[in-house]
Amino acid sequence: MKLLKILIILNFLVFLSSSSFGQQIADTNFHYFNKNPIYKNRQGPVITLDEAHFNFHTLSGRYYTFGRLLEDDGYTLNAGHSAFTSAYLSTIKILVIANALPDTSEWKLPAKSAFTSGEINDLHKWVSGGGNLFLIVDHMPFPGATSQLALLFGFNFINAYALRKDKKPEMFSRKLKNLTSNKITNGRNKSEQVDSIRIFGGSTFIAPPGATIISKLDDSYNILLPTAAREFNDTTAVFSGLGLVNGAFMEYGQGRIVVFGEAALFSAQLSGEQKSKMGMNNAYAKQNPQFLLNIIHWLDRKL
Repeated sequence: MKLLKILIILNFLVFLSSSSFGQQIADTNFHYFNKNPIYKNRQGPVITLDEAHFNFHTLSGRYYTFGRLLEDDGYTLNAGHSAFTSAYLSTIKILVIANALPDTSEWKLPAKSAFTSGEINDLHKWVSGGGNLFLIVDHMPFPGATSQLALLFGFNFINAYALRKDKKPEMFSRKLKNLTSNKITNGRNKSEQVDSIRIFGGSTFIAPPGATIISKLDDSYNILLPTAAREFNDTTAVFSGLGLVNGAFMEYGQGRIVVFGEAALFSAQLSGEQKSKMGMNNAYAKQNPQFLLNIIHWLDRKL
């Protein structure tokens, strides 16, 4: 059993060295042609991407394409540089939080919250009162940094890495039955229907009973829980992904929340020395852009 665990971890490290932890830069040459923007000439609401919490993804960095895609759909993108207070949140319709961190220290246990208790309480009140939150986390340490916030909405984040045992591309599709049919994947019409998405290594969580599951894991996934990021050995805890999920959404009070356990699928990046395409620019991720559009449309109450 110990030998098997070591082999699993070694395979995982090979995967990391070739993709997830290579130098990642935005692929500014990638452009998704939106045939039917939901708004014209940026007449839609402002979408605020949080950048006040040492976020790993920003509009000028890894989420450059995230912003451009939504601007092409008629939205205005704003980088948020303020702590979350009731007064600040009252000016926001759609808030995106991607890979928030508490500080710039090493990625290791114990996990520290990226948000103060006051910020968490004000965010909870804001969503309950009609705010719309898109909460995105990658692998450890990001789930740990956001777990206190997520738990207030009933989402139990696991501060871990989720990875296919066979190292094959991480595909979620209706055909594979790990991507569900729901308001977000169905879109406004047949042309917006999402049948598959590609992700690039992330985390997992337990969704509350009232949530609609978007994508789910199974026994083909290992969930690894190191005490420090990228440090794996024969004592690293590992268990099956069976029964866990990595995408869900729900109405909460008068507001809405979408949660996803992987961030790169909403980006377009070039990773490592080989400049591997990771995100919406990947050959297997043709429908990732429409998936992001559908998520925002649901939060905007257009679905």
